[in-house]
Amino acid sequence: MDRDKLIKLLPWISTPILLILIVGFWKLSTVVFDVSPFVLPPPEEVAVRLAALMSQPEIWIVHARITLVETVVGFGFALVTGVMAGAVLGRIFWLELAMRPLIVALQVVPKVALIPLFVIWFGFGLTSKIIIAAILAFFPIMLNVMLGVRSVEPGHRDVMRSLDASRWQQFVSLDFHSTLPYVFAGMEVGIVFALIGAIVGEYLGGNEGLGYMVVVSLNALDAPQLFAVIILLAALGSILFFAVNGLKRLMIPWHESVVDTSAA
Repeated sequence: MDRDKLIKLLPWISTPILLILIVGFWKLSTVVFDVSPFVLPPPEEVAVRLAALMSQPEIWIVHARITLVETVVGFGFALVTGVMAGAVLGRIFWLELAMRPLIVALQVVPKVALIPLFVIWFGFGLTSKIIIAAILAFFPIMLNVMLGVRSVEPGHRDVMRSLDASRWQQFVSLDFHSTLPYVFAGMEVGIVFALIGAIVGEYLGGNEGLGYMVVVSLNALDAPQLFAVIILLAALGSILFFAVNGLKRLMIPWHESVVDTSAA
């Protein structure tokens, strides 16, 4: 097997090995150190509880669906507004300079502290969770788009102007292609932040969703179910991240972040 094929197969080999090592260390810790099952339940108990949860239609029809909707809709709002704001602030330097103190202030505010306000304003339904998911995903998208707009080489713009290219032609042929990798970089971070926002919103003000299931498991001191729900959340986050990553590979197959290092 040549080197290129080995590199492509490496994640498929290393991931199962790492999972086996983690589960083995987990099981060894519960046996050797006699850890209480209320603190760290054995992996086989978590597996049984995970299988039981996955066999319940309510988990998929209600809780997983609610969390997925909150995450995707919030991420969609963040993507649209983040791209628009980043494009405008990236092209108009004086406006970004004037807005910078407000942007910094909004970015450093702990978003968890805003959830009670959103619950008061928008209730315990989907709206408050969608808003917090959108807010968390907005800033990484906006900042990456702003950086992408400003990363366009001035010399390339001069070449386009010398060819009498219109503003639309400059945008399609230069700005769009130069900024797109930064958009996807922000999207990869933003989709994770959107899921975090949805889950935290369900923690503090929800009666549905996987985040709510975490709270229910914690209140019942049901550690195996708590671990099982966390595994479901990890799986959901991985699916969403790889969906965005797959879209990036489809849209910008020419970019160095997508091209295999072996080919490079």
